[in-house]
Amino acid sequence: MRIDIINECTGLEDSKIESWKPYIDKLAESFEARGYAEDIPLKVLESAYATLTFVGEDEIRELNNEQRGIDKVTDVLSFPMLDMKNGKLNDKNSEIDFELDEDGNQVLNLGDILINPDTAYTNADNYGHSIEREVLFLTAHSLLHLVGYDHIEKSDEKIMIGLQKQMMSDIGLAVEGEACEVTDHMDDNIAYPAGSIAKHCGYISILGRPNVGKSTFINYITGMKVAIVSHKPQTTRTNIRSIYNTDDSQIIFTDTPGVHNPSNKLGKIMVGNSFSSAKNADAVLFIVDGRFTEPGAVEKKLLELCKENNKKVVLAVNKSDDVSKESLLPLITNYSGLYDFVDIVPISAKTGDNVDVLLNILSELLPEGPRLFDSEYMTDQSERTISAELIREQILHFVDQEIPHGTAVEIDSFEDKYDENSKDEYDRECVVIKATIICEKDSHKAIIIGKNGQMIKRIGTSARINIERLVGCKVYLELFVKVREDWKNNDTLLKSYGFRSEEEN
Repeated sequence: MRIDIINECTGLEDSKIESWKPYIDKLAESFEARGYAEDIPLKVLESAYATLTFVGEDEIRELNNEQRGIDKVTDVLSFPMLDMKNGKLNDKNSEIDFELDEDGNQVLNLGDILINPDTAYTNADNYGHSIEREVLFLTAHSLLHLVGYDHIEKSDEKIMIGLQKQMMSDIGLAVEGEACEVTDHMDDNIAYPAGSIAKHCGYISILGRPNVGKSTFINYITGMKVAIVSHKPQTTRTNIRSIYNTDDSQIIFTDTPGVHNPSNKLGKIMVGNSFSSAKNADAVLFIVDGRFTEPGAVEKKLLELCKENNKKVVLAVNKSDDVSKESLLPLITNYSGLYDFVDIVPISAKTGDNVDVLLNILSELLPEGPRLFDSEYMTDQSERTISAELIREQILHFVDQEIPHGTAVEIDSFEDKYDENSKDEYDRECVVIKATIICEKDSHKAIIIGKNGQMIKRIGTSARINIERLVGCKVYLELFVKVREDWKNNDTLLKSYGFRSEEEN
């Protein structure tokens, strides 16, 4: 199917819509491939279309008055052409009305979607995510409306929420904590168009103090840089989900920020999200540093949390390549006295030693169920999100002392450029990224920029090389630096930079 786009909003530039179009096309692909319109034959759906029109506030208010009897400016309206309920025709014997295209072929018009960009921008600011994601979410939401999904009844709302989250995950624009929640809305009596049934499928939360190797483990099992790694503590700030697939299992790992004593609101969000991840997981992978035999207060606190929630926990003793096997015995003895672990496995996240054994043990702890992500997915993080982290990684690498922990990276624009001569319409020629480094003081800004701009050039060059490995094409990266004093304690700024508690997501 296709989505035809019309711009009738004078305040919205056509170039902005062009940057959204590849994602809109991918939404149409997701909608078609997942079979959300069950009663529409695939051949009919392949040639079907919907119209997406961007309109101003006056027009959407007028339509709300005419069609719904309310004097209100809303973000979106949808007008279906078919009488359907949850993807099925209300009257299976009714004939589907076709239109004739320019070539005289019969095509199906699914209906119209109208989006008001002004309200969408307001929503994006309130929710702390990009306008790009907001527009795509509204489009996904409305596509489901066109084939009869709704959110009036509670049971119907659960179905719709689950499906729209799947679509956003398919196009790489799921927000933190979103794609994994599809299972919350599954019902035994509903045939969800999810993945194939896996013998073992579920969530493993990775816990541990900073710098024990959680992110290194994630990067090893995915074979790509999903989580940034640094010798500095508290490198990971958000819960990063990575997917490990085998023929009969799917493990969704959540790499959490290292648990520490928080000194600001950002730290409290990080620690709170780590605890929340553990409570909601099927099992916990507890990683400790094999070079230290005595559990500290952080480890004891985490294990108490696991005990309170009756969690199955596997202890992984990392950095086994740096110590002798004999020296691990006191550590194993000390930890065994604190918790009844399912198993204890010495590993090296850096070399991969014993990681396959650990993965097999973790897989056995998970229930049977449908794969929650397509098998080729390695993470629920979008390229945009990972790119911001790869930039921050280079700040951690090049800038010393307290400055790195007072920085955040905000992607201002992430624009795909396509090869016009390629037969593949998704063959990217390059990606153009504009990003802002946020710091806390003018003196920090001066250090990040460096003498004659040398430091920011060094950060940008190294980040660009890593982002090119991620996206598989040439990258043009432009960096800016802004000062936002004490942003780590500012609720509004924290949300705008993507730092939200699990309860807020």
